[in-house]
Amino acid sequence: MENDKIKVKNIPSDVKIQKPNGSGQGKSLNSSTPDRFNPRNRIYVRAVKGLHQLLRRRIGFVGMLAFMLLPWLNFRGHQAVLFDIFEQKFTIFGMTLWPQDLTIFAFILMIAAFALFLVTTFYGRVWCGYTCPQTVWTFIFIWFEEKFEGSANQRKKLDQRKMDFDKFWRKTAKHSSWILFSLYTAITFVGYFTPIRALIPDLVTFDASFYAVLSIIVFTVCTYGNAGWMREIMCLHICPYARFQSAMFDKDTFTVSYDASRGEKRGPRGRKQDPKELGLGDCIDCNLCVQVCPTGIDIRNGLQYECINCGACIDACDGVMDKMNYPRGLISYTTERNLEASSEKTKAVRGKLIGYLMVLVVITGALAANIAMRQAMDLDIIRDRNQLYRVDFDGRVENTYTLKVINKAQVAQQFSIAIDGLSNYEVIGKQNFELPAGSTLNVPLSVIIDPYDLNKPVTEFEFILINESEPGEQLAQPTNFFKGR
Repeated sequence: MENDKIKVKNIPSDVKIQKPNGSGQGKSLNSSTPDRFNPRNRIYVRAVKGLHQLLRRRIGFVGMLAFMLLPWLNFRGHQAVLFDIFEQKFTIFGMTLWPQDLTIFAFILMIAAFALFLVTTFYGRVWCGYTCPQTVWTFIFIWFEEKFEGSANQRKKLDQRKMDFDKFWRKTAKHSSWILFSLYTAITFVGYFTPIRALIPDLVTFDASFYAVLSIIVFTVCTYGNAGWMREIMCLHICPYARFQSAMFDKDTFTVSYDASRGEKRGPRGRKQDPKELGLGDCIDCNLCVQVCPTGIDIRNGLQYECINCGACIDACDGVMDKMNYPRGLISYTTERNLEASSEKTKAVRGKLIGYLMVLVVITGALAANIAMRQAMDLDIIRDRNQLYRVDFDGRVENTYTLKVINKAQVAQQFSIAIDGLSNYEVIGKQNFELPAGSTLNVPLSVIIDPYDLNKPVTEFEFILINESEPGEQLAQPTNFFKGR
């Protein structure tokens, strides 16, 4: 019976979590004991140089430049990118989207979601580390911090000092730069929703709308608070992506990882000393990987949801390995399968990736087809429900309609209206008209028919909207003609 017992593997439940320490970093300024009531352990991110940080700066610069310049670009005489909520139309260069184009927005959101799933499955949280606006803005704010307050150690000492003139002007300059940059960010962001060339003069002359001013104030406060104060709290406790991203990870996902088999046992040593003779691994326990981490974790404790895959610890560790004349890669982008040192190789192409890619291709194709088949006009028919028909003095039956015509194009277009499905009818109203770009026109029309030409009480027919500016482009909308008894 002893052999029938199920062997249970004992898995330790204690997880080591690296917490920043030192004055002003998780401790009260007036005490050497940890401040348990401080909801945020202050993290002073140490500057580091390397390939990954250079790549982050370049990507962040391109993203920031695009964000700042897009609202100022003009295309065909109007703002190239404008999401006008009050007018209910979104302009993206040569295309204007209306509420009727909701499927296009749905496809764009689905493409963004599955692209994120695909990248996360292959390379972990690189979106968070390289392109997330929260990360980009945080490091811009840290750049201001370094310019006015110095390096990480200098910032620690500055926070420990009592207030004097030097500390006052440095803190004032830092927070002023934060507020000004937050204000500039907010104005640019609001410029995506209201014409930015009119917004700036309206703000200067106090003619801006209440909603525009309120939005600028709210986004200024949010940017200042998020990038200046909350920082990693947004990534650790508020952003939902950090919580569900592990569902997309597998043993073949490339993440920032520490090679424990090579690095352990940790310990300091001289450059000329042989670590094998000392019984040590390649990790000299310098803690630089912790000091440069924007979320304050120790990557040597294994994969943690707080890691944003930014590669800062890789650059810091590679610099130390170069100084010690050790090979690089103690911390690197690698997979769990590689770290297990098993005979199986990492599967770069696997079912999950192929599935995400196929869905992405299908949705992208559906979006392209939707845009290609999209017509630059729309037609709605509105009937008077109180009076479906009217009989005139000659005994003829009259039905009244209101045709709502929308010109979705960014240029004026000439339209005409025709009828299909009726015979011997008379139309009262304007059947040819020009409609300016991005505008709507209500066209009242009355259709009059002799009741002897109608075989049924209700006859179905179609109004046809013909685009005279684009030969062959037309749109049919069915409706009914009521004869009565």
